[in-house]
Amino acid sequence: MKMIKMLISRLCIVVYVMVFGSCQKFVDIGAPKTKLVGTNVFTNDQTATAAMTGIYGKMMGNNGSFLNTELSLLGGLSADEFVDYSGVPIRQQFYQNALSTGNSEVFSLWSDAYNYIYQANAILGGIKNAAGISVSVKKELEGEAKCIRAICYFYLLNFYGDVPLAVTTSYQVNTNLSRLQPAEIYQQIISDCEDAQNLLPEDFSFSNGERVRPNHFAATALLARAYLFMKDWKNAEIQADSIINRSDLFTLPVDLNLVFLANSSEAIWQLEPVQPGLNTIEGNSFILTAFPNSVALSDSIVKAFEPGDGRRLNWIDSIVIDGSAYYFPFKYKIQTGFQVTEYCMVLRLAEQYLIRAEARAEQGNLTGAADDLNLIRNRAGLSNTLASDQNDLLAAIQQERRVELFTEDATRWLDLIRTGKASQVLSNFKNDWKTTDTLYPIPLSELQNDTRLTQNPGY
Repeated sequence: MKMIKMLISRLCIVVYVMVFGSCQKFVDIGAPKTKLVGTNVFTNDQTATAAMTGIYGKMMGNNGSFLNTELSLLGGLSADEFVDYSGVPIRQQFYQNALSTGNSEVFSLWSDAYNYIYQANAILGGIKNAAGISVSVKKELEGEAKCIRAICYFYLLNFYGDVPLAVTTSYQVNTNLSRLQPAEIYQQIISDCEDAQNLLPEDFSFSNGERVRPNHFAATALLARAYLFMKDWKNAEIQADSIINRSDLFTLPVDLNLVFLANSSEAIWQLEPVQPGLNTIEGNSFILTAFPNSVALSDSIVKAFEPGDGRRLNWIDSIVIDGSAYYFPFKYKIQTGFQVTEYCMVLRLAEQYLIRAEARAEQGNLTGAADDLNLIRNRAGLSNTLASDQNDLLAAIQQERRVELFTEDATRWLDLIRTGKASQVLSNFKNDWKTTDTLYPIPLSELQNDTRLTQNPGY
């Protein structure tokens, strides 16, 4: 693949001074003079940790990349959450579900994910025989790298279908990769998450009490999600249950306006902003102060909330232009500002309750499923669900996922696909919807540079 070949040819991990100067909360380290290259990265605990935190800095340093806005924006456009007002053809293609193989955003999503996978693989290879790194730091870095690799493959798989699996930086190996079936990719995701669970601490002590680096429970949350998508209901429940039971670490804030603050008690893993003058890119991009030049929320999502739902009142706002209201996500409430009080949410507790609710319902534990669902509903100020049989309860859980997790990392888009409801729902909103639109195309440049890759149907 072009992206992997390009990254391998560099044969280094570059850690910019700007990133480290902005990421001191990750770990107390000194900023390098220029950059760290090759084996010099892995000479001691500080430089090796700097290489890892540099990945998080890069995720948040770009003006919208992968876990930082890109998934939420593109997935929201592809589903029924956003209306495109940008007038930019490559964005309109997502909104119209008419993607071209040369779409630069399709390539960006793919290349960002493989970029982080490559860097994670480089860290895994670099620390393996590094004599200057302590055993405890090696364990932490290996666990983090595997967690990063797992979440990247989760999204690659669910956006593109069969994808190449790179678990090394070896040029000889990676130039011969072809697309693998989902079962093989999920096997790697599960293996990485299980390893990360065993390697990472259960608290946030190694990140100075901040929730900005994945720990044992971040790996667990991702594992619960993977099992849910695999329809392994028993294991999805087990993993979600182990997080929910840790009320000493994770709770649902009663005040919905506290959920997306830095180090919220609901946060399992967040990314710390690093761009001066900004908090999250989501807040900067989605909050409207004038006529939309990018996106606004669709009528479909705005009308999806029940009367009195606190999420509608607290997590959606609007502006009025020439007598017309334009709605926008207001989970993140800061558009610009040098005081950082909001972090980008990657994994949070509410999702785990909804994973456990769905897994319980699928296994026939309707009372337990309703209990979990009601916890989320009650937090939003709603009464208990009226759903009683299995089908109605599963439908109610999907509805709750829609209004709880809207505009968060393409949750709605992926839920429509995994439940087989994409065509039923989106054909009512999108012109010329095709069943093959549920997968993005493999980028044209990748096909041209790797003859082993094949294109998805419909492109």
